[in-house]
Amino acid sequence: IPESGHKYYLQFSTEDYRTGEDAGNCLATVLYPKKKTPPVVGIKCSHTKDQQEIQEEDNRLYQRIRQQSKPITGNNIPDSYGNIEPALEPVWALAVAGSSSIMWQKSTETLGYFLAQVKSVRQWIRKDDFIEFDYTVLLHEIPTQEIISCHMRLTWLPGQPLQVKHFCAAQSHAAERGSGAEAGSAAGPSAEKEANF
Repeated sequence: IPESGHKYYLQFSTEDYRTGEDAGNCLATVLYPKKKTPPVVGIKCSHTKDQQEIQEEDNRLYQRIRQQSKPITGNNIPDSYGNIEPALEPVWALAVAGSSSIMWQKSTETLGYFLAQVKSVRQWIRKDDFIEFDYTVLLHEIPTQEIISCHMRLTWLPGQPLQVKHFCAAQSHAAERGSGAEAGSAAGPSAEKEANF
């Protein structure tokens, strides 16, 4: 699109990242603006699971985290053999969802990202019903093969979008800041920016 950038039209299927089950089909448009800003995404999906089933899964995940007797902490998820301790699966699930916000904001037409590992995670105890975690995540940059370290603070309550704030170390050792409020990797972030959180 002259003066704007390149626009792509995509049709793809999705699957549950844990079970591999078909999760539905999507149609999307992605505009990569000429200026250095996150892509503009429009997406419509047909889901194979109904909303009630999704809410029940979210509630089970939430209750599993809330029932812990002490704050959850962990390192190197998955481990060097690709294993995730069952007790840390909910933490990994939230990391996958939250890091998709970072990947969406950092992606360009020529660079993409995958969550490689949670280096560390720590749960914050809150007085309200939200759950909150601090993560250090490693993102694998494609095609450069660089590993990018990002600090991510994630806040969540079932029925609400994930709130994600992040700070990534750039390869040049300069700093890149961003934050977003996110229901999934295709939702738009807020423009709010913070250096310290």
